[in-house]
Amino acid sequence: MPWFSSEPRDVPKVSTKFRKIVTPIPVPQSLPILQKLHDFEPRSMQGQPPIVWDRASGVNVFDAWGNMWLDWSSGVLVTNIGHSHPRVVAAINQQVAHGLLHNYCFPSEVRAKLAEALAAVAPPSCKKVFFLTTGGETTECAIKLSRTHGKSVGGKRKIGIVTFNSAFHGRTLGAQMAGGSPALKEWIVNLDCAMINVPFPDGFRQRDTRFEVFTDAIARQGMEPQDIAGVMLETYQGGNAAFAPVEYIHSLREWCTKHQIVLTFDEVQAGFGRTGKMWGFEHYGVEPDLFCCGKGISSSLPISAVIGRQDLMDQFGPGSMTSTHTGNPVCVAAALANLQVIREEHLVDNARKMGDILEPELKRIQKRFGPALGSADAKGLVGTIQIVKPGTTDPDASLAQDIVRRCIEKGLLMFAPVGVGGATVKITPPLIVTEEALREGLAVLEESIGESLRG
Repeated sequence: MPWFSSEPRDVPKVSTKFRKIVTPIPVPQSLPILQKLHDFEPRSMQGQPPIVWDRASGVNVFDAWGNMWLDWSSGVLVTNIGHSHPRVVAAINQQVAHGLLHNYCFPSEVRAKLAEALAAVAPPSCKKVFFLTTGGETTECAIKLSRTHGKSVGGKRKIGIVTFNSAFHGRTLGAQMAGGSPALKEWIVNLDCAMINVPFPDGFRQRDTRFEVFTDAIARQGMEPQDIAGVMLETYQGGNAAFAPVEYIHSLREWCTKHQIVLTFDEVQAGFGRTGKMWGFEHYGVEPDLFCCGKGISSSLPISAVIGRQDLMDQFGPGSMTSTHTGNPVCVAAALANLQVIREEHLVDNARKMGDILEPELKRIQKRFGPALGSADAKGLVGTIQIVKPGTTDPDASLAQDIVRRCIEKGLLMFAPVGVGGATVKITPPLIVTEEALREGLAVLEESIGESLRG
């Protein structure tokens, strides 16, 4: 069964500067489209609210029947500079008109420009850029580079990959084995015994945030530093917005350096200004050996990248680490425009300023409603409230789903993180969001939570 009902519900009409609801939800006229998707797509695609997008602009998503939502999804953290930004649209159109839509790994000037532009905003030690298509590809690539390096410095024994409980690194084989959700790995059966998970020090489900918990967890699973090729972590955990303590990450950086272990930050969600800094790991004051980025890299078309140290990135010879769509020229043109907009419109600063509003408001809402609302976290323009069964840290997926549904019906568009916890209310508006729009969304969220708790 789908998570959200496709039975139209009469809902109160809404008309504000940022939201407009004029029909039942879902829209009755949209049902044939939804049915066609159900008929021809796998059931796994039915996890999001039944809203048929027609177009999107800035912080708003529109359907074809007069409804307008304030977008708190950014298309799942993709449209950092807003939907259909005129400069991105122009860059795409210009590249299409230029006449180069694909060039495989053959050189192109536009790809060279983007590689240079990304290297310019990366840490000084990370000056090599490898383009891919999805975030999952980048984490798979990071595993490959880490293990190759491990074998070169420690022999065949040094292949272990350490990641964190509840982490999400993608849906391909290696990415899901590295991920920290056991339910998402059940289909694999024969798991790689050299990939292990350790507790993430979020201060909520893992109260003990000492670095010794990390080393103890590794030892309990039969590994020693000489067995480990790489450690990979999401800068903040994607199922919520939890950062690790700064001192913990400093200890991790020192430990990885001491033992010749590659430290990779998965920045697929955190990069390109989302957290109020260009790269989320800047909050920790450390530099990674590799980092993975995607989603907000173009605010539109599918492109991703691994960025890292030259010695790591240059381990494979010509033709042995490539991708069919690497640096697709149209996607690259969008990404170049995206970087320019982030810089010229000061969107990293705006994310930080809006985060200074978002975080205390989420904590206030959490405190107001008490035990059913677990940890509330935010940094920049990513925020979450974990929905739990009162008095526990156990997720309450049905309550989280009901809150999201009520928000949708009031014109606040959110996504449900299906398969990665499913009990989180997540706030990720485009980085162009204004204080007025943010506060309106917070009011809708607070009202929806109150209604859900009252039943």
